[in-house]
Amino acid sequence: MKARAPEIPLKEFAGGHDDFAQAARVAAACDAFRADDEGEWVADEPRSCYNCRARRWTRDAFVCLKGRL
Repeated sequence: MKARAPEIPLKEFAGGHDDFAQAARVAAACDAFRADDEGEWVADEPRSCYNCRARRWTRDAFVCLKGRL
């Protein structure tokens, strides 16, 4: 059986639901970014964490599941 790598704790995005500039900067530097279906997009900028397939909304922001999907 192959050993599993330890899981990295999920970290909530500090910009909340409306820091569009920061979400675009983070996504621009992310090699794991994958655009979600356009119907799920919330940001005008196509490459944004808010529009990423790995983003899961929380009450206050979102967490990134890159490498877990």
